[in-house]
Amino acid sequence: MSLQSCYRELEGDYNDVIGRLRTERLVQKFVFKFLDDPSFDLLCRSLEAKDYDEAFRASHTIKGVCQNLSFNKLFQSSNQLTEALRSGWTPEAEGLFAQVTADYNQTVTAIKALQVENGVV
Repeated sequence: MSLQSCYRELEGDYNDVIGRLRTERLVQKFVFKFLDDPSFDLLCRSLEAKDYDEAFRASHTIKGVCQNLSFNKLFQSSNQLTEALRSGWTPEAEGLFAQVTADYNQTVTAIKALQVENGVV
């Protein structure tokens, strides 16, 4: 799988990220580092603990990372969740969290496939 194919799988914008980071090597480096980012786990734990301030910060971090890497689908859902959590828990946050989870899993699956294809794991 190419990096471009990975971006198609995770519904991102390859041309946008290349325009920002300039080289495929640098993009791939940060794409792989995304798997080590603890923000999604922190989001899950924070929501479970009903710590909505921390959940807001975690979703905001996910949003920012996804915006920088042009992971558009996950950016959009995490942005919606961030706004829903901005003032604490809201009724729509549960459904938005489910969408973030699905988009996060789609993103991770695509990145792991890229790693396997490139012999990184």
